[in-house]
Amino acid sequence: MTQSKSASLSRRALLGAFAATAVVAAPSYANAFGLLRGAGDIRRLRMISPRTGEKMDTIYWIEGEYIAEAVQEISTFMRDWRSNDIKSIDTRTVDIMTAAHNLMGTTEPYTLLSGYRSPKTNAMLRSRSSGVAKHSLHLNGQAADLRLGSRSVGQMSKAAIACRAGGVGRYSRSNFVHMDCGAVRSWGG
Repeated sequence: MTQSKSASLSRRALLGAFAATAVVAAPSYANAFGLLRGAGDIRRLRMISPRTGEKMDTIYWIEGEYIAEAVQEISTFMRDWRSNDIKSIDTRTVDIMTAAHNLMGTTEPYTLLSGYRSPKTNAMLRSRSSGVAKHSLHLNGQAADLRLGSRSVGQMSKAAIACRAGGVGRYSRSNFVHMDCGAVRSWGG
């Protein structure tokens, strides 16, 4: 075995052990922060939006502090693309997204399908689908619908559920995962 393969296996084993202990160790919202603490002193979020054609790659937290400009950039990126309405995105949701992304071990940016939704947009979507909640956390800037090309809905939902920090919806037919900072729960198939 070459030295690089040995280092790779050691790193993989270490990451697996870290993920396993993180899942068992903290059964509450604090777990998302624990997962992120293990990732270092920097929190970074990468996303693309097929709706607007925009890309975002930002470090939004350094050494225990949120960076206001970066959090605003995330809120602008996650705006209601239909109306261009912007609402501050809850940093708890951003942290859950980041923690889940870190657990999956990918550098691929999330594809953002839906972040903040205005009341008008949410009402329109409800009229088209029974799967859209009347009091959706998207209305409060507390939810995101995400996709990764390199990970399945099952892999994404397992990573988000492992954070034990909010709601996780699995939408296999539509190929996306919903993550929010509401009550810890999961649904879908």
